[in-house]
Amino acid sequence: MGMINSITGKLDPSELGCTLVHEHLRTRSESVFAQFPHLYDEENEFQKAVEQVNAAKDRGVQTICDPTVMELGRDIRFMEKVAVATGMQIIAATGIYSYHYIPPHFQNRSIDYMADLFVRDIEVGVQNTSIKAGFLKCATDAQGMTRDVEKVIRAVARAHHKTGVPIMTHSHPASGTGLMQLDILEEEGVNPNNVLIGHCGDTDDVDYILRVIDRGAYVGMDRYGILRMIDTESRNETVIELAKRGYADRMFLSQDYCCTIDWYEPEAVKKVNPDWSFTFIFDKIIPELKRNGVTEEQIHTMMFENIKSWFGGQDGSKTIHTIHDKGSYTEK
Repeated sequence: MGMINSITGKLDPSELGCTLVHEHLRTRSESVFAQFPHLYDEENEFQKAVEQVNAAKDRGVQTICDPTVMELGRDIRFMEKVAVATGMQIIAATGIYSYHYIPPHFQNRSIDYMADLFVRDIEVGVQNTSIKAGFLKCATDAQGMTRDVEKVIRAVARAHHKTGVPIMTHSHPASGTGLMQLDILEEEGVNPNNVLIGHCGDTDDVDYILRVIDRGAYVGMDRYGILRMIDTESRNETVIELAKRGYADRMFLSQDYCCTIDWYEPEAVKKVNPDWSFTFIFDKIIPELKRNGVTEEQIHTMMFENIKSWFGGQDGSKTIHTIHDKGSYTEK
């Protein structure tokens, strides 16, 4: 594809730079917010998002992909406000996040009806604005490939064909749903090279991850800092092993961090995941990967190059950016 839709305008793939491919400026329950808005503090949420984005920017991040879509509380004006305040290139998504059901509005309409709405977000604008989405998002979790979830995946595939934007998924490796997603997407004619199967780092089953990679998809090692499924050491060991086998060009590193999330009490989130943030991989993970044999070129590939390929851009500059232990950058 050519130019990429960001919240504040078009981007050439060469302008993406160091990219966090899976982070959330805000995640909230749409129905709860709609019915009980007094529970939410918009200014506090904004300040927390700005703080995290600026911290990532200080470490050299130039672009953040935010896959917050329907059922995660997408608010494109909120995202725009954060982008303008920080100067960060933020790319929004369209799609539906559901593990098992979709509203009757969509249950009783066609796949193509849903796909056309996703296309509108990409070509016209999100939520009656002129701000356009830059990629597609769908999800399949432990509940498996329910009828409603399959409908979303097929609609995402059809919107991809009409627009050319890439596809990101939420998957559940323990249930093998990444492979199920690829089955449906390939039935719809999608080239797996345009697909990022998210959350593959939630398992240390290297054979499973290789099955996803062998199908031609990218894999998200994108939940660093979340300890509920697997510990950080195991995440690192998997990335190191895949890098040793030559698969840095298929992996993305990110954190799936939510600057605010209403699913849990804030204190509980911090207690369970004390290091979770937009900067964890720069401050702790990348230095550890490098100490264990992951090369500077492989880090560069995962943080700078793969995003251009996923969005369909060309290779661009071959400048290697050195990521120092404290997150600053130099070129060589």
